[in-house]
Amino acid sequence: MNTILKTLAINLIILVSIQVSAQSEKFKIHNPYYSRTANNSLNVSNTEWKKILTPELYMVAREAATETAFTGKYYEFDEKGTYYCAVCGNPLFLSTSKFATTCGWPSFYQPIHKNSVKYRKDTSYNMVRTEVLCGRCGSHLGHIFDDGPQPTGKRFCMNSVCLDFVPNKK
Repeated sequence: MNTILKTLAINLIILVSIQVSAQSEKFKIHNPYYSRTANNSLNVSNTEWKKILTPELYMVAREAATETAFTGKYYEFDEKGTYYCAVCGNPLFLSTSKFATTCGWPSFYQPIHKNSVKYRKDTSYNMVRTEVLCGRCGSHLGHIFDDGPQPTGKRFCMNSVCLDFVPNKK
């Protein structure tokens, strides 16, 4: 009986993984707002985003949830390239501004451009923090703190699910 339950559990995990992967690919094909070259501001309703984005991306990017620490695909990721907003394709960070940290999320000391991101005061959870939003679509990316390395002293603590990575061409 235990063997049957284990087999069923493994099959369920595989099925869910396939569905999440397929949904992620589907999102990139059917998201009419995703562009790595456009620089126009987007004003898209959350109702529309909910139809387009994967459930996990929607919860973090549009409802300001936070992915679990130490689980994001880019936390201990060290390839050279560019990070884009997973919602709209806006260029956000270069890998050269990424640094190792023990906070549990990928961290950067500066965005690509000043207008790549924008900021908003966040008083949730009885704390005062600065929320980091995509400069193009306004999606929640994470928070910024004053404990990063030089030259800026900033730590842009980002959710991996909100980032797309494109490696440098070799």
